[in-house]
Amino acid sequence: MAQSGPARTSSRSQGAKRARRKPMDDEGIIPVLARAVREVEAAASRGKVTAHNRIKFQVAALLIRDERQRVRDDASVSTVERQEVLKRLDGLAAIMAKTAARDTSLISLLAPDAKISDAAKKLRRDFLVASGVELAPDDLIIVEEATSVPAELAKQVIPASVRQAQLANPFMAPDFAAYQKSQGVIEGRLLNWELIEPLFRAFEQGAGGGIASMELPPAGNLSTPGGLDLMVHQSQFVESVRAGHRGFLLADEPGLGKTAQALIAAEIAGAFPLLVVVPNVVKTNWLREVRQWLPQRRPTVVHGDGVELNAFSDIFIVNYDILDRHVGWLSKFDFRGMVVDEAHFIKNKDSQRSKHVQAVARTIRARLRHPLLVALTGTPLINQIEDFRMIWQFLGWIDDKKPLGELMAKLEATGLTPADPGFFQEARKAVISMGIVRRKKRDVAADIPARRIADIPVELDGEAGRSIVDAERALVGRLLERYDRVIAARGTSVQGIDEDLVRLVCNSEVEETAQDDTGDNVFTLVRKIGQAKALMAADYTAQLARNVGKVVFFAKHIDVLDQALAHFAAVGITTASIRGDQTTTTRQAAIDSFTNDDTVQVIVCSLLAAGVGVNLQAASNVVLAELSWTSAEQTQAIDRVHRIGQELPVTAWRILAAQTIDTRIAELIDQKSGLAARALDGEEAESGVETTMQVAALIALLSAALTARSD
Repeated sequence: MAQSGPARTSSRSQGAKRARRKPMDDEGIIPVLARAVREVEAAASRGKVTAHNRIKFQVAALLIRDERQRVRDDASVSTVERQEVLKRLDGLAAIMAKTAARDTSLISLLAPDAKISDAAKKLRRDFLVASGVELAPDDLIIVEEATSVPAELAKQVIPASVRQAQLANPFMAPDFAAYQKSQGVIEGRLLNWELIEPLFRAFEQGAGGGIASMELPPAGNLSTPGGLDLMVHQSQFVESVRAGHRGFLLADEPGLGKTAQALIAAEIAGAFPLLVVVPNVVKTNWLREVRQWLPQRRPTVVHGDGVELNAFSDIFIVNYDILDRHVGWLSKFDFRGMVVDEAHFIKNKDSQRSKHVQAVARTIRARLRHPLLVALTGTPLINQIEDFRMIWQFLGWIDDKKPLGELMAKLEATGLTPADPGFFQEARKAVISMGIVRRKKRDVAADIPARRIADIPVELDGEAGRSIVDAERALVGRLLERYDRVIAARGTSVQGIDEDLVRLVCNSEVEETAQDDTGDNVFTLVRKIGQAKALMAADYTAQLARNVGKVVFFAKHIDVLDQALAHFAAVGITTASIRGDQTTTTRQAAIDSFTNDDTVQVIVCSLLAAGVGVNLQAASNVVLAELSWTSAEQTQAIDRVHRIGQELPVTAWRILAAQTIDTRIAELIDQKSGLAARALDGEEAESGVETTMQVAALIALLSAALTARSD
């Protein structure tokens, strides 16, 4: 039956309204989310949010974040449409914020570490299906999670400070929903080629004699926030970051300042919070470097379960050994950049530390379009060309099977396939241009000092560390008791600190304990520190040897030398040795093997026995595992390498026990060196101490204790 006129008019009017209505009003995910958000809001206003509505609230939050990211990345969406969608999403987020204010228990559902239950996954799937999204078959099936907790997850911790940071601004929490930006499939001639192995081979066959280093811009401003000046080669790297480059394999030789380059790069890129993953032996040194180069930034070091962690910091320093405990929250924190020091540590794809590093890096790359990712290592290749794989994967250049977007585009641009002549050389250039930077000492010799001393502070943990703290406390207590006893005997009050008495007390202490190798005195304390540092110094030396080749290891005590030799043998480092009980023939044989045999990577030397009359210039790196009591002995040791015929700048790495008398002795040695420079070389330097090193060290300890007591 035909409709009457008025009915037809009404129908046409409604049809016109539907035609004028924007598609997003009734289509897509937004109306589905709007209904869910309003339902939860209504439940909260009635004072009771059921378990089902809590799930609905969480799923809505996840999908709002997904949709916001999708519309920002979708180039086919016009500017007007994008603004309209974002406006509506912001409106939904505002409603959710008001709802959470009424029922604050909902806030925990927005935290990055909030568990996504199977029910939430199913509801998310249903919302997407209702919105008209076509899901892949695998996405339609929700696999029930096992009730048992995997062993590696059972150790997970979330430090209290991290929880506070998450709750401080839950709506700005990192986006870790299922959506991940596509790397983009590059259509072209290489789409069906196996390319990973040819890329590795390119570094064996396509070198053409050239060093593997990308083209860098000219050096710019050398000044830094810490008041220190960059060297020219460091500034060139920083300028590449300023120009917009964000992914690097920085493979400079040790001694060329990779740490400083990474930190200033983060400052230029604004990559904070920054995550830095390091070997345990250099964790304290990274903290020191941050304070030197970026004093305006707040660093925090993750120890153990992270009890002392400050999650509101700019730079987070964590060592590989405890990643298994922290990878959960690290993967969900809002990091804007990541640095992996000694990146060859992740070369084994099956190792737990490699898996943890890759997991965190994936989440950073998924959340940010251009995060700062820097792999630092002087030796990206140790055993085989495949050692590149995990580093390239960390940087997002490849995945398990193929090159990803940017690298694939560069390879396509060559117009070649692995079957064509010239492919390997061009492919090598393409990978290098992704961000490989490699400079050797000889390349920048004019840019760096001929000889320099670099301090590596280490933390003494465990029973040995506690024993040293107790011994130093006992020593200081005895000095204070002597000082107070003399003051009391005088019967007169003293204003401030009696410096003459301090010197007298410390002189007496040294004279009375010089022959005592059993009590808690300055001699036994320094020996304990050397023993506690031995393995860390040896481990650092092993890493250095793998990076640069031959290294000279100096220590003062026989037991420290023995510990080092045992460690080198355990990790496969071939050594020679010079100590006081050798014959002249044996000593010369050790020197010859170190000089002429490429397999001998480290020579382990007694500071006294090898301090003079020995030529070890086959190396340009020296490790001082223990400090001497005189600056002259330190200089003599370094000069075994820094001598006529040495073509490379020499770096001496002093291993210092942080927050102990060890650091004070290092400062005093530098003062003594300054005294010599002023007296003999005419250099400007502050006056040095006028007493023995042992007495000067005790004076520093006692003066600090007296000052602290009077404050």
